[in-house]
Amino acid sequence: MTETGSQSSVRHLRALVGFDTVSHRSNLDLIDYLEQVLAPLGARLERIPDSSGKKASLLASFGPADKPGYILSGHTDVVPVDGQRWSSDPFVLTERNGKLFGRGATDMKGFLACCLAMAPKMSAAPLTAPLHIAFSYDEEVGCLGVRDLIARLTDWDQPPIGCIVGEPTSMQIVTSHKAKRAFRGIVTGTPGHSSRAPHFANAVDFAAEFLVELRRLGRDIEKTGARDMLFDVPFTTTHVGRISGGEALNIVPEHCDFEFEFRALPNEDVDAMAAEMQRLMETELLPRMKAISADADFRLETTMSYPGLDTAPGEDIVVLAKRLAGRNDHRAVAYGTEGGLFSKSGGIPTVVCGPGDIDRAHKADEYITPEELAACEGFIEALIAHLSP
Repeated sequence: MTETGSQSSVRHLRALVGFDTVSHRSNLDLIDYLEQVLAPLGARLERIPDSSGKKASLLASFGPADKPGYILSGHTDVVPVDGQRWSSDPFVLTERNGKLFGRGATDMKGFLACCLAMAPKMSAAPLTAPLHIAFSYDEEVGCLGVRDLIARLTDWDQPPIGCIVGEPTSMQIVTSHKAKRAFRGIVTGTPGHSSRAPHFANAVDFAAEFLVELRRLGRDIEKTGARDMLFDVPFTTTHVGRISGGEALNIVPEHCDFEFEFRALPNEDVDAMAAEMQRLMETELLPRMKAISADADFRLETTMSYPGLDTAPGEDIVVLAKRLAGRNDHRAVAYGTEGGLFSKSGGIPTVVCGPGDIDRAHKADEYITPEELAACEGFIEALIAHLSP
């Protein structure tokens, strides 16, 4: 019996979910699988390893090598399952009530499975321009792996003219997403008996002063900052996600650390916002700490940074993606993708469009449906037809 496209997608998704590619683990077994699927189809393959040799991105190309083409892009890593209550093994694709459950089913191995299912048609089609499939790593921890991949693309004689990142959008066309800049604050004070607190540098107190000012900045941006009503949260936000410090109530805390972020509209100056908080720390808080003890310290470390995406609605890739999806609308999302890097670092006009719903991502019992996979297959098949005479 001949396998249909959706059956092929489910088969590939089952294999992909079976690889535990949580970001702190290697993805090389999955990359081996991709090469085993794509090499017999005649794909031109280029593996791009990381510095440790334990992870790699993969570029697979079909069609003419001497013309500019299009990229279908997705990441191979997934978020952890620790502490989540799954109804079945998260690394075994399980079908229940017409839904396919597994870690990464939606974010975003479902899209990768559709690309693999459509690869035989890419191979057989008389493509007038190439189709490239880009498989990256470590997207979930800062869009790390795709950076070397993009640098490789910019070296090509014929760089791609458009990119479609297959993050879950329910096959809606996303032209904009926010930028993210995340930091860790590390505060070192001086310990002492709480009855003599004014004589010591309280690490928690100084961290709290910093975070109060961060919240004030966030409120000011919300009141008077730029707005883009395409976003469900239409302004740049500040957020504190974690804080830890102190040993006991009667000890002045020596240590405190915390993590915070900016989620900025694509064209907002995140550097200026970060610089404002850096100035507060360097010119106000740290001098006061040093006046109490020369050993006191306060520093900020950048832990994650990626640009926003802001592709003009009139760009060819947007017009094409809408036609392929049978839509006339476009939207913006608050979550980040590798799309901003393709656009800003690679100079490649980019949209985000893929199967599944982002609300299912990063949760227990993440799932996708065969119908959603089929819709994505139809999108890719229409792209193949667009590039065939």
